[in-house]
Amino acid sequence: AMTRLRLAAVQTEPVFGEVHRNVDAALALVPDDADLVGLPELFNTGYQFRDRDELMQLAEPADGPTATRLRDHAVATGTALCAGFAERDGDTPYNSALLARPDGTTELYRKTHLFWDEKLIFEPGDLGFPVFEVCGTTMGMMICFDWIFPEAARTLALRGAKVLLHPSNLVLDLCPDAMVTRCVENRVFALTANRVGTEARKDGQSLTFSGLSQVCGPMGKVLVRMGATGEGVVSADVDLSDADRQLTPRNELWEDRRPEFYDR
Repeated sequence: AMTRLRLAAVQTEPVFGEVHRNVDAALALVPDDADLVGLPELFNTGYQFRDRDELMQLAEPADGPTATRLRDHAVATGTALCAGFAERDGDTPYNSALLARPDGTTELYRKTHLFWDEKLIFEPGDLGFPVFEVCGTTMGMMICFDWIFPEAARTLALRGAKVLLHPSNLVLDLCPDAMVTRCVENRVFALTANRVGTEARKDGQSLTFSGLSQVCGPMGKVLVRMGATGEGVVSADVDLSDADRQLTPRNELWEDRRPEFYDR
């Protein structure tokens, strides 16, 4: 297994509904020297859908045009990509993330914990928290508001994930620091790719996205972090051997757990 990886987080400012333009702009920021690059939640469409009809017009199947562009880019460059998009499965819309590998295969995750008005237009994810092999290690995906439920990151880590891929459209600025704790308590790395800018497409509801895209690790450090405004990319070289649950000679994180005393 590879122990060293270059992880990169891309921070974008999509224009609502301009799918082709948004994908172009995001892919233009993807560095060609990274092993795996994270892009934000709903990176192709923008975030603030007015209603389900508008969402369904912009949502795509998991093998649709946006997924194809991600896959083609991964194949052409040898860089794995993780990006959030509005997925349409028949008549059902999900807030989803796709992982595209350089061999052309893909993995899908559907956001488990919906935030605010997402509950009015998306169905909650039904795939649970799968983990999968990519870049010679095990990873899993979570999306934005999943961060506030420690069970999400814990489940991925218990299933063997060494890296949490976290496409986001965060409006609360609590998350970047909280992800440091998620990494410490699970002994993993996390790649949070957030967007910037403001959307005010619904009366009385203006959303400003908080940026601060980052990579953090199991030792309690933010390895790289972007600013709260501006598009761009940050990269971090990580050593996966740091994702070690042996805290002391007598303390292995999973072995020391006592689930019989924990509530669900």
